[in-house]
Amino acid sequence: MHTSKLAAWMATATVFVAASLSSALAMAAGSAAPVEQKLDNATCQSCHDGKKGELEIPTASGEKRALQPVAPDNYKKSVHGKMECVACHKDIIDSTSSHVRVSGAPKAECAQCHLDLWDAAKKDNKTAEKPRLGVVAENVAAYKKSFHAQPDKDDPTRLMATCSDCHNVHSFDVPSRGTAERKEWHLTVPNVCGEKCHADHLEDWTGSVHGKAATEKHNLKTAVCSDCHTTHDIISSTLDQAKLDITASCGNCHQDALKSYKASYHGQVNTLGYAYTAKCFDCHGSHAIQPSKDPASKLHPQNRLKTCQKCHNGKPDALPLATAGFLSFSPHGTSDNFGKYPEIWLTTKFMIALLIGVFAFFWAHSILWWYREYRDRKEGKAHWHIRSHDIPPEILSGGDRRQDHAHKYVRRFGPMWRLAHLVFALSVMTLVLTGMAAFYAETGWAKAVMAAFGSPQTAGLVHRVAAFTMLGIFFIHLIAVSANILRNWKDFEFFGPDSFVPNWKDLADIIGMFKWFLGKGARPAIERWSYWEKFDYWAVFWGMAIIGGSGMMLAFPHIVAKFLPGWVFNVAMVVHGEEAFLAAVFLFTVHFFNNHFRPDKLPPPDVVMFTGVQSLDEFKHEHTAQYQRLVETGQLEQYMVEAPSAPFTLASKILGLTLIVIGLGLLLVIAFSFFGGAGR
Repeated sequence: MHTSKLAAWMATATVFVAASLSSALAMAAGSAAPVEQKLDNATCQSCHDGKKGELEIPTASGEKRALQPVAPDNYKKSVHGKMECVACHKDIIDSTSSHVRVSGAPKAECAQCHLDLWDAAKKDNKTAEKPRLGVVAENVAAYKKSFHAQPDKDDPTRLMATCSDCHNVHSFDVPSRGTAERKEWHLTVPNVCGEKCHADHLEDWTGSVHGKAATEKHNLKTAVCSDCHTTHDIISSTLDQAKLDITASCGNCHQDALKSYKASYHGQVNTLGYAYTAKCFDCHGSHAIQPSKDPASKLHPQNRLKTCQKCHNGKPDALPLATAGFLSFSPHGTSDNFGKYPEIWLTTKFMIALLIGVFAFFWAHSILWWYREYRDRKEGKAHWHIRSHDIPPEILSGGDRRQDHAHKYVRRFGPMWRLAHLVFALSVMTLVLTGMAAFYAETGWAKAVMAAFGSPQTAGLVHRVAAFTMLGIFFIHLIAVSANILRNWKDFEFFGPDSFVPNWKDLADIIGMFKWFLGKGARPAIERWSYWEKFDYWAVFWGMAIIGGSGMMLAFPHIVAKFLPGWVFNVAMVVHGEEAFLAAVFLFTVHFFNNHFRPDKLPPPDVVMFTGVQSLDEFKHEHTAQYQRLVETGQLEQYMVEAPSAPFTLASKILGLTLIVIGLGLLLVIAFSFFGGAGR
């Protein structure tokens, strides 16, 4: 009996050991290659629907991280609703907790998945059927270059932000643009950005004029994070490009304010692509923007000077300290609101009237002059313009006075006049180039000019050097003229024929010229200085006062603002720009026509301002009254000089043509910019 019990006990033990061994082997085999289970969304959501409490998994550091619950209803409505969970989570093949991960299986990665889908669509020629995939592919490309795609400084193993940080991939369903749903979704963006990462900015924004418009007034158009910082191509706000982009983004809503900002020096530099001048957020703030009437606003009267002094702080390497006059400057002042900006309105209207008056008179003058000479040539009338030194000797009769002066010229300008004219012309052209590049900052040529100079700061320095050069020439001329008048005080006649002061003969000459233009009389005899030359001369005095004066005010605002209100800078901006435009266009149209492109001056250039002399024949034609006066008084011989040398004449022509080409080039870019609607 004992033997039978022993046999039974041994049999039972054998079965138990065999079963245990079999189970161990099965478990070992299972850990090496688990049996795949068919997983559907219902199976996954039976645990991950959030109804069974919070699920946690261990992180690489050993801490636990909570898993986000997936609401089945929301998932079904999402853009991914028809996809199986394991389509993204390919490393999970069982339904146990915790999951046994398949080694080497790709982890869920949004960007690459969408790129693969887009590549497949392109390969199958189905891009037209799936345009949204193309948009996503563009967003992925932008994201990879963005600030968010950089490694986190605190944890380099992680990126600053990934797709799932901003998009709930299990309920992701951004409405189409232009729909009411999209506008509602737009207001949820601040919470997405703020709740996870930017809580401090969210708090500032919520209390701002933008945030209150969203939370209190439910204004669907108010600015949220993505309106200023964009969405996928976000870059660090410390970068110049980000500052420029944010400023442009402000203008998407505040178009009038952006337009007036661009008309200011701050805006011109910004438009040229440089971020060192004041931008919207420098004055208004960024996330905590308040209306200017709010005491918390950076632009409230009690805070405004402090705001200006952030940049105009008086430090050695910065701008001079802003003074009290800055407070009444209008950075967004416009010329179309008399009630709010009367000084700007009046100044603008005056300058426009001045431009129209000057151009209407002198362009009509030039056109009629050209037409009269065209008619004379067409009718076969003798053309005066035969230079004496070009006439073959055998044609000249012995009694012709021209033979005595065949190689003689009349002195018109001395060396100092000619040098001053050359330096003045170069300084003016430099001013036009650098100034108009800022005036028309939106144009491609202006940006190219600034790039050539290196920056607007360098161009501004060149502009000021040219301005001081021009003013220096002007004041030296004043001193020289004053000294000459004092030296010849007894004989000098202010309204005499040798004076630049306009007189009644000039009025008679104007009337006479228009009669000649219209074929109603003979061409009047002009004295030493014609009325158009006197206009050129006195226009410089006006220009020095208007352009020079306003330019000095703008160059030294901290000094001016100690004595004058800030609105004078608004006026100075208007007159400086408009008068510069008038001067440039007048010089390169009317002045060039009168001196180089009149039919009786062709071919250009007229080099009298470089050589200082005119042929006797040309002198008699252009200054008939002076010629007759000098002959009658016996003074003509005092003005007769030898012809300039051939090399000197050639050099003068090359110099003259070079300046003409530069001037016409500047005229073309100004015309292109003006008619293209830039800057004005």
